[in-house]
Amino acid sequence: SGLRYLGLSFNQLTGSIPTEVGLLSSLSFLQLSNNQLTGSIPSKVGLLSYLERLHLFFNQLSGTIPTELGRLENLEATFN
Repeated sequence: SGLRYLGLSFNQLTGSIPTEVGLLSSLSFLQLSNNQLTGSIPSKVGLLSYLERLHLFFNQLSGTIPTELGRLENLEATFN
């Protein structure tokens, strides 16, 4: 078991996405849209082998999308 859904949209979150998110190994849905997140998407997100949905739109993220996300076979992602 473990955390499967983390929905934190519309919470006025600031700062960067912590690399520790990659430790949430059971996560299948990560929703961080509509916040004020900055910086880049941590490559550690690519460790989330069960991840199916990644919603990061409406933030101020920068940089490139990590190539590690391309290894997630079931991922449906939305970005800015």
